[in-house]
Amino acid sequence: MADYEQMNGIALAYIGDAIYEVYVRKHLLDKGMTKPNKLHKRATHYVSAKAQAALISQMEEQNLLTDEEKEYFRRGRNAKSYTSAKNTSVVTYRISTGFEALFGYLYLSGKKDRLDELSAWCIKTVEEGY
Repeated sequence: MADYEQMNGIALAYIGDAIYEVYVRKHLLDKGMTKPNKLHKRATHYVSAKAQAALISQMEEQNLLTDEEKEYFRRGRNAKSYTSAKNTSVVTYRISTGFEALFGYLYLSGKKDRLDELSAWCIKTVEEGY
């Protein structure tokens, strides 16, 4: 397994984006959605930069993250990215990168129970309208 402690925030976000997307896709399939176009459109409600930034804001408000999790979020948020934000502000994009880095950290550190817990919380929160 890769050494997540030495990884930069962008690398953590790279894997975290994919991991969170798998949770969302499985959730949508479990709900009985099967048409690719509908799946993709619905998935964007969960995985967009705007949605992820809103979720992090809710996590902070509800004090859901441990100090270590906050540190990995900050590592991703503060990382120098060489890609630009599409359809969102730079600030929102950086916050969403932090969200993805958090999920990357949880995955690479083997904290599957916590990953399951936060993913379920995120999906529920999106479905309730944040």
